[in-house]
Amino acid sequence: MSTAHPFVDLGEIEQARMAIAGTVRLTPVNLSPSLSDLIGQPVHLKLEHTQITGSFKLRGATNAVASLSDDEKRRGVAGVSTGNHGRGLAYAAKAAGVKCIICMSKLVPQAKIDGIRAQGAEVRIIGSSQDEAQEEVARLVAENGMAMIPPFDHRAVIAGQGTLGLELLEQVPDLATVLVPLSGGGLISGVAAALKARRPDIRVIGISMERGAAMHECLKAGKPIYVEELATLADSLGGGIGLDNQLTFAMTRDLVDDIVLVSEAEIAAAIRHIYWQERQIVEGSGAVGVAALLTGRIRSAGPVAAILSGGNIDMTQHFRIISGEDVDVTREAA
Repeated sequence: MSTAHPFVDLGEIEQARMAIAGTVRLTPVNLSPSLSDLIGQPVHLKLEHTQITGSFKLRGATNAVASLSDDEKRRGVAGVSTGNHGRGLAYAAKAAGVKCIICMSKLVPQAKIDGIRAQGAEVRIIGSSQDEAQEEVARLVAENGMAMIPPFDHRAVIAGQGTLGLELLEQVPDLATVLVPLSGGGLISGVAAALKARRPDIRVIGISMERGAAMHECLKAGKPIYVEELATLADSLGGGIGLDNQLTFAMTRDLVDDIVLVSEAEIAAAIRHIYWQERQIVEGSGAVGVAALLTGRIRSAGPVAAILSGGNIDMTQHFRIISGEDVDVTREAA
């Protein structure tokens, strides 16, 4: 553990829970009979896609905005996003009366851009990757004095996401394994820190897509590296972790027990299962845990929880997937 950048701890997560209590919804947990029968253990679905802005990102964004000084709030906030962080930050900023600019790449679906604008934030489309969009955020910070709130590598953001772990353990006290969508690592770092502080025996497994799984590639390399961002049904899991990553790389490396990657076809199958069997509408990034369960790659000695992290999917795309169409986002993005 780095002494220069110590990990986010349980105390910070508990403080975050108090800070966001008036803004963020406590989301329910449903037992899935079909998935429980499949793996021979109770499988619980954490319905975080029913959060106010449609994803877990509201937790970290709200805590980060609450942590700003009055002067920082006056100058406004800026952030880079693949969609859900921007929506959460826009909502949190609007609730606090703070100006907000969200920078995004052209790979972000229009539905997510529209959702952010609907919250009153300004959206700027910059380049073909999250890294390129980040350059515009850096300019806003340097030239306009705005406060940067990144999507994952930020203490207050990680602490806010960790509140989901506290909630989940209270809802399912006998948890053995938790499946967490993995992108830049903000969610899994916070959830793992919360869970392992309370129950060190719980296994935390990160689930990502095969196409452009940045954290997975960085962990294999032993350091943050550039990973090409590719079109995927799990678009909210796209983007790099940042070459100067301060927290989430190390926290994921040290706190997460395993990582499982799923294919585009497996993500689509999970979206269909969640709709037809669980009666929920979930985006690709929120479906990856169920995808891993359906493939039979998850083994657990006790109850499992899969976090359905977001529901901000383009409904035309969702209809095509649940109708059985082979949706090839690679071809459609060309």
